[in-house]
Amino acid sequence: MEAIDTANRNQVLIVEDDAHIRRFVSINLINNGFVVSEAAFGGEAIQLFTANRPDVVVLDIMLPDADGFEICQQLREIEPAVIIVFLTARGQDLDKIKGLEIGADDYIVKPFNPLELVARIKAILRRTETALKPQRSVIQSGPIRMDLNSNKVFKHDIFIELTPKEFQLVRTFLEHPDTALSRNELLNLVWGEDYIGDPKTVDVHVRKLREKIEDDGSNPHWIETVWGVGYRFRKDG
Repeated sequence: MEAIDTANRNQVLIVEDDAHIRRFVSINLINNGFVVSEAAFGGEAIQLFTANRPDVVVLDIMLPDADGFEICQQLREIEPAVIIVFLTARGQDLDKIKGLEIGADDYIVKPFNPLELVARIKAILRRTETALKPQRSVIQSGPIRMDLNSNKVFKHDIFIELTPKEFQLVRTFLEHPDTALSRNELLNLVWGEDYIGDPKTVDVHVRKLREKIEDDGSNPHWIETVWGVGYRFRKDG
């Protein structure tokens, strides 16, 4: 397979076995300036992803040869910073939570308006680019240090691998130390005011983030729960 010439445009890989849906989504993304590649199977998706390293993957959960959740995990192992949006017929809360827990940045349930999908992808990219744009080189609280030049987070100088959404969440906490932030405030600051989704998304991402930056995720020291409000990041221990 030949690598795609991105010409400085954002690349999207669509992984969907329904050819009609796949093509419909592809046309709308192309019309909005994206470079698009398509895959109908999980194995094909991994090959295309490895070859082209797209910025965004639109991933169906139910594929003929693989579980979309497993594909999501494999993509995260290849490139932790990739943005993953689940496109699925499953609307149950447990499926949504599982998808977010294993690293999805967003999800959209079939049937859907392709323009909404395009808008969500643009919003995630816009927020990611804003969050990663350095204004000062380092933000630190206690042992947690964020280097905005390299876009990396460290604890006791040990690199912590984060998804784009986790990175934005850490930055929000570090920029608002000792401040109780409600779930709605975190949704607005991290996901954006135009986000349409379940507020439980915040809880899922905080839980995953605690597993990565706390000594004991079940007994957090840095990211405190403020009952009836949301969360607070403790400043300097």
